[in-house]
Amino acid sequence: MALRQQYSDWVTTSAKAVEELGTPGFPQALSTAIRSVVPYEFTVIFAYHKDNEPIDLYDDFSASKRKVMVDDYQEGPYLLDPFYLHSQAPTTTRLVRLRDLAPDRFYQAEYFRNYYVQTGLAEEIGFIVDIGDEVSVVISAMRETRVFSAKEFRDLEVLMPFVAAATRQHWRGLIGQFSDSGETPGERLPQLIEHAFQSVGRNLLTAREAEIVEFVLKGHSSEATARALGISSGTVRIHRRNIYAKLHIGSQGELFSRFISALADATA
Repeated sequence: MALRQQYSDWVTTSAKAVEELGTPGFPQALSTAIRSVVPYEFTVIFAYHKDNEPIDLYDDFSASKRKVMVDDYQEGPYLLDPFYLHSQAPTTTRLVRLRDLAPDRFYQAEYFRNYYVQTGLAEEIGFIVDIGDEVSVVISAMRETRVFSAKEFRDLEVLMPFVAAATRQHWRGLIGQFSDSGETPGERLPQLIEHAFQSVGRNLLTAREAEIVEFVLKGHSSEATARALGISSGTVRIHRRNIYAKLHIGSQGELFSRFISALADATA
């Protein structure tokens, strides 16, 4: 009986989402349809295009939670978000857990410890949809109290074709919102880091050191960084010591704080 009710709820709510295509009510209707299959607390929908600031297409946060989840996020932490990093075109349309996208030391990295823990989330999963024109839309389903079970994840995966088709239909032509915003396509993260430190008079890092900073901030271990760059883990550790010495800092937390404040100055 419960399964029949769930099916009935999905048919009703997904039909409503189809009716709302092309209207401001579509994002909420789509969220309601997804929740009819697997409940969760919060939805946020971001659009990504290259290194432009993400566009918040929809969210159902309270004002206080929205400051952390949207306002603070758009100030710079998005550059270290695994969903953002895996949504750069070309991407694969899929449903994925945040923890499956994250680097090997993500939960020890300062993005998680200084920013993401403020969200208070137990888990975040996202429908990543490539809508064309190098734009992707990520519909995030968030829980505060418990993670999504394997069965719940499979139930949501079944919805992926509908979610993807409806998302592409509703947000086609979204590239125009990035163009009209006056933003220019951003640079890659290493250049952003370099320019950020330059903006506060810290033009001290070599190109290799800027690469190391990028991997550290994203949450990669020395071993994973070494494999990616084709150098030894010992060399990575030497670079990290040199970076800390040049910037007169003593921890990854200070590096993260310096990056975020410097990035704000650079982009301003």
